[in-house]
Amino acid sequence: MDLKLLLPFQVFAQKSDVLRIIAETPDGSFGLLPHRLDCVAALAPGILTYETEAEGEVFVAVDEGVLVKAGLEVLVSVRRAQAGTDLGQLRAAVEREFLVLDEQEKSVRLAVAKMEGNLVRRMARLRND
Repeated sequence: MDLKLLLPFQVFAQKSDVLRIIAETPDGSFGLLPHRLDCVAALAPGILTYETEAEGEVFVAVDEGVLVKAGLEVLVSVRRAQAGTDLGQLRAAVEREFLVLDEQEKSVRLAVAKMEGNLVRRMARLRND
């Protein structure tokens, strides 16, 4: 298989002759082999594993995104990625950076929604007055 790992503004990794891929979704992990049917999957923050004959097993910490398999081509598009050899450090990076940032984003979105709601209520009051 050919694997292309895409970030918003660059190609993070491009590998050919990939033997297998393991990815994490919100519903759990799943694996891809070359002759698996085509599919699309939403990815959860976690560890993406792929194996090539030349490099062996490679681990990449990825943020949420999407995986698309079409034929022998696999495209993975994520917001952030971090490569490494120590699986423990990568798992810690996912928990420390990707999941914490998601919580911060939720807090910001909640604050913006409250401000928007207040603005709409004030505008409605002005219109009714």
